Amino acid sequence: MGNYNPPYEITDKIVMLVASIAEKSGRIMEYYKVGMSGTNRERRIRAIHASLRMEGNQLSVPEIKEIVEGRPVSVSERVIREVQNMYAVYEYMQEVETYSIADFKKAHGILTKDIASESGEFRQTEKGVFNHNQFFMAPPARFIQGQMQELFAWMESQREKIHPLILSSIFHYEVLFLHPFTDGNSRLAQLWQTAILAKWRPFFYYLPLETQMERVQGGYYEAISICQMERTITGFIEFMLEQIEIALDEIKKEPKEPVESLSKYVKKLLEAMEEDIPYTANEILELLHLKSKDALRKNYLNPALESGQIQMTIPNAPKSKNQRYVKSSCEKK
Repeated sequence: MGNYNPPYEITDKIVMLVASIAEKSGRIMEYYKVGMSGTNRERRIRAIHASLRMEGNQLSVPEIKEIVEGRPVSVSERVIREVQNMYAVYEYMQEVETYSIADFKKAHGILTKDIASESGEFRQTEKGVFNHNQFFMAPPARFIQGQMQELFAWMESQREKIHPLILSSIFHYEVLFLHPFTDGNSRLAQLWQTAILAKWRPFFYYLPLETQMERVQGGYYEAISICQMERTITGFIEFMLEQIEIALDEIKKEPKEPVESLSKYVKKLLEAMEEDIPYTANEILELLHLKSKDALRKNYLNPALESGQIQMTIPNAPKSKNQRYVKSSCEKK
């Protein structure tokens, strides 16, 4: 993958889908609460259910909820671990730097903890992949480290040039093609696409995309196979954009949870911050008379970021030492 340049073109269909998704997602940001409300927690559990079903796990939604809440369920320890790992990696997705290969490998380590022998590490063996009744050999293991480094370097170089809807779909496909890990590639590819999109629109952390992907699982694998045969990613980009738009339409059908119902912590944060002034985390700690950065992130910053009330000055690098937080001029009272 030297001098990596993905084979795709921007079709009229892609342009129309990007415009439609951008318009719909803007309205969802305005009218729907997107923090970790009860509804969003249920969405996450349904997403875990759908993602695991795509891997052959037949647990029900109530069983997954029981496991997440730490209650006993009559299933194997491995199945329990799969659910726990999925929930943990969803939590981690909110703090990743999406262009960090180290964070990508760490996410895999969380996803496959106590399950995969090479958890958090790129594969050292060759991998044959069955896809939509077709078999193909993934690239040789000795090339994976270099190919993934080139992919992440390209992503970093293009993040201000290519719309995240397109960029995330390209990354999703390439992870499926390279198959960098012995296990968990499809789940992590979908999760990472979500993380990239959430830097653009935070509610994507809770978009029921996995639920939609499970409904069209056959079409998903068929789109991958066609792209492999035609040696272009265009069809896969179009397919993923179609599924994202459908998932957005599903959210629009749900009862509205108005943004006005902000937590007392977020209200306190917004009262302390002035518009268009960038604050460091330490400065906000002082403003709120807090001592714990963990409490600041959990109760104040993360909910405010998720609901669009504040923004990061460096959204693609949330852990940057130069990170600042700015109160949105259009925040809802």
